[in-house]
Amino acid sequence: MLEIVLHGLLLGFGLILPLGVQNLFVFNQGANQPSFIRALPAILTASICDTILIFTAVIGVSFVVLSFSWLQTALYGFGFLFLMYMGWVIWKSEPHGGASQRKSEPKQQILIAASVSLLNPHAIMDTIGVIGINSLNYSGSEKWIFTLSIILVSWIWFFGLAFVGRQVVKLDSRGKFISKLNKVSAIMIWGLAFYMGLSLWH
Repeated sequence: MLEIVLHGLLLGFGLILPLGVQNLFVFNQGANQPSFIRALPAILTASICDTILIFTAVIGVSFVVLSFSWLQTALYGFGFLFLMYMGWVIWKSEPHGGASQRKSEPKQQILIAASVSLLNPHAIMDTIGVIGINSLNYSGSEKWIFTLSIILVSWIWFFGLAFVGRQVVKLDSRGKFISKLNKVSAIMIWGLAFYMGLSLWH
């Protein structure tokens, strides 16, 4: 039992540790929001999306979904347009944006977090190719213990990432670091959008 849990925890951390669009966005929200609570839409959305991807990979649904080329094209097309727009919004945003910006922030957080989580080809292939294949080593209750161990890592990671972002901003009273982070986040989101755009032609 302990061996299965450790396998799931180590695999989960190994996949989630590398710096990517999803991680950077959650960190960015933890740093940009006026309080930790206001970053919860991004944290919860990223955690739920990872949970969905992990579950679908383990039970094999993701293989079926990805077999429909028209569905992939539709998802990538929408993702490309949406991420290009949101990259621009983040690029132009100022640290600790005004009240008018924060009013629509929860919806924006949810949409971006869902897009960079569910429409990221690298994340999808990692989930299917690594987690899905590793889950084949187990059956019955052992498979679900393995799955829940990986999911636990995602939830702890995203909450922790936003918390660290919140602490960093306290040391950045002038907002210079956060301003640069917004630019890096926007560039990475545009990079993902272009990658998805190229995928439409293959």
